[in-house]
Amino acid sequence: MRMKQLVAEIAAGLIGGYVGTKVMEPVEMKLYAMESAEARQQEDRVRPGPPYDIAAHRTTEVLGLHLDEQQLKTVGTIFFHYGLGMGWGALTAVFQRRTKLTPLFAGAISGTVMWVVVDEGMTPAFGFSAPDSAYPLVTHLRAFVGHLVFGVTAALAASILLWLGRQDARP
Repeated sequence: MRMKQLVAEIAAGLIGGYVGTKVMEPVEMKLYAMESAEARQQEDRVRPGPPYDIAAHRTTEVLGLHLDEQQLKTVGTIFFHYGLGMGWGALTAVFQRRTKLTPLFAGAISGTVMWVVVDEGMTPAFGFSAPDSAYPLVTHLRAFVGHLVFGVTAALAASILLWLGRQDARP
């Protein structure tokens, strides 16, 4: 029974991560549009491109794969953007269920950890973005809020799916 429960949590978390990613995108775009022109210009000036596109390019290069620009964009979007979100969503769902935290609290913790580890840590460390210090503070704040939205949405979506699954299991 525990393995079945874990598989259900992971599956719900993968879907929750997809939903969280889809909700996070317009939130971050709206916050970006609200920033000052100066902050947007500074960010655009130092940003080498979408991190997931850069990750796809570097990874396929290391693997010896030769993909055209459209294929690279597809790999970046599927594996590094949605794949990361879905994987983190699965971790979020398992974390939330195992700790018995509310989805809101577990999602806020998960989103914050994702922001620190991935956005502020791995992405610049691997060269998928400019160094953190090159960006204006508002860029980091926008990303933080976006990741909070991601985490909470992913946890809530996964919890709802698991709850619905339990409702179907009742006689």
